[in-house]
Order: sequence, then structure tokens, then C-alpha cells
Amino acid sequence: MAAVHAAGPGRRVLLLERTHDGGRKILISGGGRCNVLPGTLDETRFVTASSANTMRKILRSWPLAEQRQFFEQDLALPLMLEEATGKLFPVANRSRAVRDALVQLARSRGVEWVGDTRITGLQRGTGRWELTSSDDRRFPVDAVIIATGGLSVPATGSDGFGLDRLGQLGHTIRPTYPALTPITLEPPAYADLAGVSLDVTITATSAGERREATGGFLFTHRGYSGPAVLDVSHVAVRGRLAGAAPAQLRVQWTRFDADAWAALLVPSPQAVTTVLRHHLPVRLVDRLLAAAGVSESTVLAQLPRPSRLHLIELLTRFPLPWTGDEGYQKAEVTGGGVALEEVHPRTLESKLHPRLFLAGELLDAFGPIGGYNFVWAWTTGRLAGLAAAASL
Repeated sequence: MAAVHAAGPGRRVLLLERTHDGGRKILISGGGRCNVLPGTLDETRFVTASSANTMRKILRSWPLAEQRQFFEQDLALPLMLEEATGKLFPVANRSRAVRDALVQLARSRGVEWVGDTRITGLQRGTGRWELTSSDDRRFPVDAVIIATGGLSVPATGSDGFGLDRLGQLGHTIRPTYPALTPITLEPPAYADLAGVSLDVTITATSAGERREATGGFLFTHRGYSGPAVLDVSHVAVRGRLAGAAPAQLRVQWTRFDADAWAALLVPSPQAVTTVLRHHLPVRLVDRLLAAAGVSESTVLAQLPRPSRLHLIELLTRFPLPWTGDEGYQKAEVTGGGVALEEVHPRTLESKLHPRLFLAGELLDAFGPIGGYNFVWAWTTGRLAGLAAAASL
């Protein structure tokens, strides 16, 4: 995106790519379908340890409607809204269509693609920048855009070079951590529920920070995953890395709150398990009843009040035990990164070094599941590309 918007008549734009084909994270996103954009954007759902004001200014530089127009008109890539999730996918329903369209547009605008190139050096010369590759090639340039990503899914080419080099150049790097990553439990006490999935509301609280997410939840052989878990995982991860007390994770297993469950569980001849199985997966119901000390044969009329209250507590505020996370190997994004206060919000040019522009995941901001992190990528890429071109 940065190369596309930096390109233009009379400008030579090099795109130095670590991998052969590029866009590996695009290819693996959305289960191979690529959730290009969210249907709507709530900027309050983004996370940063830097200036929230700067983050908002960056996000507002390219309205969501204009981004959709870019994909559908400039890229000739029609998008469709998935009503159930509120996400925008390409009509082609293939991540490769998104990656290939971006590469093709960049090439058509004159961008020179230099693949299989691992940059190992970046230094400021006399009025120019010079990049050095692992095979000793040198690239003297007038302006540099660093869009090297964070540390998540290293198999895609993210090796942390940009973060390391920017730190050496004097930029403040907010502590990095895996975000949007599955949570683990050792020993895996709920491994027998692996494969059970449902929509929940989960709340994570740690050291004064509280996040809530509603969406899919999946039991795994190692712990828990699904959009709702991933969206609050950073609270647990960040607290653990900071040495704080373990974050508290609480789950409301259905859309029903305590009052709604109290109305459903009023004394009657109906079996408790029958009521619960009408709203929850059978295997999960069995575990919840066991945790509440209620037998499967118990009818509502025989359910003691303390047991009823305990069961409602487990249905609406279940304490989810956890011990760790899946780390960068499965994290969808990297939390932390270059402090936003050290870039100009209108250009993303470094405040420390002229004609050095920063874009994407290496900046200290990320959003939830659902296309939000692509919004950040597209927006910052465009902003840096336009500004780099204007600086020459």
C-alpha cells in the first residue's frame, strides 16, 4: 500500500521484499479468504500504550468508505459484507486475489519489485539513506518507508528487523508482546471439550485494565481460542509479562445475564440439564453441572437455592483458568512498537530523522479481530507513501 501511493511520474520506487512473493499475512488471513475491512469501524477498540490522540488522527486520515472505494475501484476488487460477522471479504473469496491485486497495481504504477531481499542495514548518509542487504547489495535512496511488521507469525518473514533498527536509531520502542493469540492452560483441564464452540462474552481484568469481547469461543486441546478469546488475550499476556497478578478471565456462556437465567431456572418439574442443553453444547453443560455439584437427574423443583445461585454464577461469570499463551507463533499481531508520539500524525515521518517514514504493525497500535488490523495497515501505508513522495 505504501509503494502504491508513493509511486508516480518521475519517481523511482523500490519495494524491497523479504520473501519471494510478498503479502504472506494477507494470504493466511481470514482462513484463506482475507477479511479486507470491517463493515463498520469503532476506533475505541484499538489498543495503544502511546498517544491515543495521535492514533485517532492516523485512523481518521482515510475514512472506511474511501478505503472500500479504493479496493473496489482502483483495485477492481469487489467486496461483499458477511452479514453474520459484519466483515468485508472479496467476492472472489480468496486471499490471493487481494494480494495479487495490490502487487499488480504497484507494478502498473511503476514500482520496482525486489524480492528475496533481506535488509540488514539502514544508515543515514550525506543527505540520503542507504540500505544494505544480507548479500551485500546497497540501495542508496532519498526516502525510506519501513513497513517490516512486528514479530507475529515469523514464518511469514517478520523478524523484528524494523523494530531493532529503529531502536538503534533512537526511537522509543514500547514493550512488545503477542496480541490476538490463543490462551493456554497447563495441565489442559478442559482438553475433553476440544472442538466445542459457541458465542460468549468474555471479560479480562488485570492491573486496572479491563476488556470485554463478544464472539466465538473455542475449546482447544491446549486451552482456548476463537475471536472473543483473541480480542482480550493481550490483557492476560501484557499483565503476565509485566509480572502482575494473573489476569482474571470471566465468561458469560450465552446472551442471558443472571436475571434471565434466574427466570429460566425457576422451580418446575423440568430437569435442569434439559433447560441448559437447550442453550448450550451438551459436553459443556455436563462440565458446568459437575462444577456446580448438580446431578443430571435433578429437576428444577428439587434444586436448592444455593445450588441455583452457584449454577447461575457459573453460567454468567465462569472463572476461566489459564496459565499461558501461544506466543508469537500464533499471534495475529504484535502489541507495542514504536511510540506514536515520535511520528508526525499527518505524514508518519519520524520526528527524529527526516525522510524516514514508518507504517503498519511496527507502530504501537493494534485492533481486534475482524479487519481492524488491515485498516491500520492500509491507512498507515497510504499515509506514509503519499508523504514520502511529497518529501522529495
